[in-house]
Amino acid sequence: MAVPPSLTLPEEVLLLALRDEQGTVASGAMLAQALGGAILAELLLSERLHVHEDRKPMVQVRSRKPAGDELLDECLRRVSDANRRAGPQAWVSRFGNTRQLKHRVARSLCRKGVLREDEDRILGLFRRKLYPERDPAPERAVLARLDAAIFSVRSDLEARTVVLVALADATGLLRPNFPKAKLKAAKKRIKQIGEGEVVGKATREAVQAVQAAVMVACMVPVIVSN
Repeated sequence: MAVPPSLTLPEEVLLLALRDEQGTVASGAMLAQALGGAILAELLLSERLHVHEDRKPMVQVRSRKPAGDELLDECLRRVSDANRRAGPQAWVSRFGNTRQLKHRVARSLCRKGVLREDEDRILGLFRRKLYPERDPAPERAVLARLDAAIFSVRSDLEARTVVLVALADATGLLRPNFPKAKLKAAKKRIKQIGEGEVVGKATREAVQAVQAAVMVACMVPVIVSN
């Protein structure tokens, strides 16, 4: 049996956002903000960045060790090379505004055999890149993790799953993937997860920093070059 590929948080977010067969982003998904938050969360959870609380939260570099992912390493360098410190909200917006962000994450998933790259034309004139699902197993695994986290009373949730629930909830990515009635019934549980009530202190700080940053970013349109 083939070993499923290891996915980054931005890759998991994109799988939640894409329609499996069409390879297009589901309506209502705030993809730029979700990907920007996922990048920040990945770098926080891997302890390459941390949020320093002074007068206001500021993102600082904890380790410059490469993450082994081109996009994550580029974003880590951007924080390291920045002339001025900035807070989580600013970095979510900056990461979300990375040129060709959706396509870069999608092509990484293509290299891992999860998606395939197609192309069509809108009104026969404008080219559009599509990323239909090639291997459904990784997305099914992501959805199984979210299902187990949201629709149960478990308290032993992994940090990455907690962050993913918070990101997906804040950016409208739960609705395309789960029945509306089930999500409504689990509203209190989702809120508890998003507030970090079911994880330890370190993860709670990362979840809260990213969720607050994403919520602010969702109020300000992020223009992403497609």
